[in-house]
Amino acid sequence: MKDYYKIGEISKIYGIGRDSLMYYEELGIIKPFRDSNGYRMYSISDIWRLNLIKELRSLNFPMKKIKEYLDDRSIVSTNRILNEEIKLIDQKIEELIEHKKNIIKRLGSIKQVVEHTNLGEIRIVHIDKRKAIKLNGNIKRDEDFDFLIQKLQKEYEDRFNILGNNNIGSFFSIEAIKRDVFNEFESVFCFLEDDEDIYNIVVEGGYFVTLNYKGSNNDNRKHIKRMLKFIDDNNYKIKGKPIEIYKIDIHETGIVDEFITEVQIPILIQKDLILEK
Repeated sequence: MKDYYKIGEISKIYGIGRDSLMYYEELGIIKPFRDSNGYRMYSISDIWRLNLIKELRSLNFPMKKIKEYLDDRSIVSTNRILNEEIKLIDQKIEELIEHKKNIIKRLGSIKQVVEHTNLGEIRIVHIDKRKAIKLNGNIKRDEDFDFLIQKLQKEYEDRFNILGNNNIGSFFSIEAIKRDVFNEFESVFCFLEDDEDIYNIVVEGGYFVTLNYKGSNNDNRKHIKRMLKFIDDNNYKIKGKPIEIYKIDIHETGIVDEFITEVQIPILIQKDLILEK
């Protein structure tokens, strides 16, 4: 066995890049000397350090902590650093468990929508008030919606996911609907859990005329026309902004025929009209 090794040999033996070895040298963790030709030469004393560095890096210790440990090793410090790593591992396990729960919830949402959505049926549903975060914007294209949703997510520190989230949607532009235009929206939103503390809007509870349809959002005209006729035929009164919720959209599938969208139009029914008087 040789007493000294060149940087290329050390790099090959340990699978450590030359840049990393020079970084360790810069930190003062290893101290190779130069031979008569100017080549870096690593001694046996550097080898044991590299053994420890490689093992501690595999345990995800930061270089600063590794240097501190190498400069002051003892049974006490070894026990301390390994116990610290156990705590970090426990934290990561908890994070992974929460991450798994989140993914299972998203899968459940997708399954619920795909398997239990009544398509094409106009229904009157009572919905309790809902907390949401909303961002206003003039939306006329899918790209406008995607941009605003990303902006909303960033503004609220990634408080909601997009993939598998069936609570994201848009508020229709009332003025556009009056012009018989059904692809213009004035804001995007994401409904939140009831126990959320951070939100900027509460959608009033009450009765809604609802309809779920499958396919392109560009086809919403015929569905909304049906709903408006239903409302008119039953002498209901629209009492707020209609909304569109994208239960399955381009984020979950690239097949347009698999898109599922729900339109909700808030109405006053006879009971509400009596109370209003």
